[in-house]
Amino acid sequence: MSAQALLDIAPRRSVRAGSRRARRPSGTPTTRPSLVADFLAICELDPEIEALQAPAPMAHFNVGDEIVEHAADFEIVRDGHPCLVDIVTDEDLANHPLRAATFGGLSAEDGRAFAFETVATIRAEPRFTTVRLIMACRRTLVTAGDRVRILHQLDECGTMRLVDCAGGATNAADGVAAVLSLACEGLIAVDISRPILPETPVRRRRLPYSDPFGF
Repeated sequence: MSAQALLDIAPRRSVRAGSRRARRPSGTPTTRPSLVADFLAICELDPEIEALQAPAPMAHFNVGDEIVEHAADFEIVRDGHPCLVDIVTDEDLANHPLRAATFGGLSAEDGRAFAFETVATIRAEPRFTTVRLIMACRRTLVTAGDRVRILHQLDECGTMRLVDCAGGATNAADGVAAVLSLACEGLIAVDISRPILPETPVRRRRLPYSDPFGF
């Protein structure tokens, strides 16, 4: 599914007694689509995320004395374990039907863990700035020669410092941008939990398809 299709996610489907009235936004709040876009960028660069589905299959939650049926925005899989995620603004969170139940942790009846991603978690630093810097390099053209040299030296060395790996981009005006462009393609894993520095560790990322050569 394309990023734009994921941004066009249908409104959440939750069934619970009573109804809630949407509050009128005040000032210029962070919009939910912008948070979704930021979350997808993080997922794209996070090598621990094996799969992502939107919206998530319907789940059932025990909340007090009732069962709440809810389709989360995303189901992501890490190490074979699925997790349900809702992207919420601060206003959304205050009115969410599962908000109170999440204190102390919440899981659906089928065992899938549930979590909120908020402005505070999605835009936490230094990860937020690191992801933006990497994504800004996605349109950098990497020649075939530079591509092969960068990936080959990572195959040989395992994990390298960003500044050393960038040395393999001999045809690029900006070797660092060339390496980060390959990260946007899913070929290289960058530690997005740290700032972009000369010593930022980079490594080959497991290919999302079968590699006939076994790399």
